[in-house]
Amino acid sequence: MDKKLKTEINDVEIMIGKVMQIGVILAALVIVFGLILLIATGSTGYPAGVHPTRVGAILSGTFALKPYAVLMTGIFLLILTPVLRVVVSIYAFAVEHDHLYVWITTAVLIILIGAMTIGYLGNR
Repeated sequence: MDKKLKTEINDVEIMIGKVMQIGVILAALVIVFGLILLIATGSTGYPAGVHPTRVGAILSGTFALKPYAVLMTGIFLLILTPVLRVVVSIYAFAVEHDHLYVWITTAVLIILIGAMTIGYLGNR
């Protein structure tokens, strides 16, 4: 393996680590903010037994600073973080010219997206 490829691989590994760190820190900050809103208001922002289940409703609730929606956004960001890691890994394997792992990781991404879609559509 030549020195340039080793440097590129190292750069990609650092980028994957940063994606994970930023994702987890951002999700944690959003969740903590949601908890602070919940404690400060003493309410979820929704009537008893009602909560947003659609992405649009969660985002509009987040922009309206409804504590439950803010918490849901933080959890969504936490779930999204490893998915972004899979996307970056596809790039890393492509840089390494490891076609087998590009295909395997792409299959994992397709499965993740399919599972999230089924979960979203099943929640209607």
